[in-house]
Amino acid sequence: MNKYSLSALAAAGLLAGSFATGANAADLGGNCCADLEERIAELEATTARKGNRKVSLTISGWVAEQVTYWDDGVESNTYVTGLGSTLATNVKFTGQATIVPGWTAGYVLHIEADGSDSLTTNQVTPRGPGLLNGGLTNNFVQTMQSYWFIKSDHYGKVSVGLQSMVSDNAAILVDGSGSLVPANWVAYEFLSFGIRNNAGGFTGGTWGGQGVCITGDCFGVPANSVRYDSPTFAGFSASASWGDDEIWDIGIRYAGEVHGFKLAATAVYAESSGAVSSVFGDANYFQAGLYAQHIGTGLFGLVNYADFENNLVANEGEVWYFKGGIRRNWNHLGATVLYGEYLDSQDDARNADLNWYGAGIVQEIDAAAMSLWLKYRNIEADGGVCDVGNQGCQDFNEVTFGALINF
Repeated sequence: MNKYSLSALAAAGLLAGSFATGANAADLGGNCCADLEERIAELEATTARKGNRKVSLTISGWVAEQVTYWDDGVESNTYVTGLGSTLATNVKFTGQATIVPGWTAGYVLHIEADGSDSLTTNQVTPRGPGLLNGGLTNNFVQTMQSYWFIKSDHYGKVSVGLQSMVSDNAAILVDGSGSLVPANWVAYEFLSFGIRNNAGGFTGGTWGGQGVCITGDCFGVPANSVRYDSPTFAGFSASASWGDDEIWDIGIRYAGEVHGFKLAATAVYAESSGAVSSVFGDANYFQAGLYAQHIGTGLFGLVNYADFENNLVANEGEVWYFKGGIRRNWNHLGATVLYGEYLDSQDDARNADLNWYGAGIVQEIDAAAMSLWLKYRNIEADGGVCDVGNQGCQDFNEVTFGALINF
């Protein structure tokens, strides 16, 4: 953005110099100034700039792709995909302007683009269509967020529009290990894959339908809403949002350092009572997350918990997710993260249990604002569709290599 503005200014400076020289030589008088202003206006019209010279503009985002080898117990293959809706390649436009000292107004426009959504790949769909746009196209661009806000240093921030509500993945966002993207409680790589029984056939169920929600991700997409975020006091802050057809949530967060540990925690409660007219149905959802990292050694631990109840269908249960490891600077590239993870998702109403264990490594490359990762997961299912015919279910295994580069 700046280089275009500087180019315009440089060109304007050259024009001004040439006009001034011409005016002195030919004594053109006031006409030169009118001509100069017209030429500068033409130059500015062809450059990227702040629309009204008062509102800042920041462009950010990332490009992320991965390669996943999977084995469902009968068939195996390797797919190249994005990271899945809400984590896929995206660009965010953020603007802000000062109203008076201590008060600002601004906007966020967040666009996502993905050539293959990992949430919708399966044994017969190597190129997954977009999950959030009705699954109609393979190459999709969709609006993730579009809202304006007014913020006070003393009273907090109010935002209105399409945005993440307080309950959107709140529990996992406390994770400060650097392994949040490749390792969290959402079934990104295998959500839509069919589950095989021990006889080799399909059970008729999918891995994403075995536990509760998409594992712990029950209210995990942006919604049209009004949101309030309080200022931070002694590390604590609170938020609340309301939107769509009677969805509301409220939460509290903490982040700080205590006796040599970095700590982050949150607890959020949400309700949706719009039945089928709401994106979340008629449901209640509680989630909590706690992250702790020892500053001296880099050892860390994460605990996530969720309790979900769907009031329309027999679908209720809870999810536990654990992750632990170490984050250290062992080389000049950046921090290296080693981790292990375990998840248990139980649907009490259907007696369906989904769990996985895994391990991975993340290497950050500071000079390129980049992260690379390699991970392994073994996913298991009990009850639910696995009880049909008493045939049990095959495990699902994946090995994924991926990278994300920020801009």
